[in-house]
Amino acid sequence: MLIIDQATYDAILAHARRDHPDEACGVVTGPEGSGRAERFIPVPNAAMSPTYYEFSSEDLLQVHKDLWDRDEEIVVTYHSHTATEAYPSRTDIARAEEPNSHYVIVSTRDGAEQQSYDGPVEFRSYRIVDGVVTEEDVKIVAAYAEVPSSELGDN
Repeated sequence: MLIIDQATYDAILAHARRDHPDEACGVVTGPEGSGRAERFIPVPNAAMSPTYYEFSSEDLLQVHKDLWDRDEEIVVTYHSHTATEAYPSRTDIARAEEPNSHYVIVSTRDGAEQQSYDGPVEFRSYRIVDGVVTEEDVKIVAAYAEVPSSELGDN
């Protein structure tokens, strides 16, 4: 299960809406081994495409340098789908290289990209390991303080 705080959830949605009609992408990092998705890092979509996202090698290198300096790890890798459901594509599956990451996909189809949209939003999380996709529940909390640390460790 992915446990994510409301502020980070809102930031991912805002980024997906802002970048629509192109796919948005980024990561959320946290202290190594904590399972806490704490630091939201939007990354420019180097592909600038409505059907594909890509981190530039420079952006990816900078993210990893920051992780090293802060003793953090990637907890969530996210991107948006602009015209399809929030389910990993073949490309998404092939490029999933972080076995411990939660892969979040937000769909901005059907009007969900609009800031004033108040309908349901597809915000789904998956584990992708060796090409096997497993959907997981998402629990949104006001703050991590309300979640027992034993629950976060499995996050």
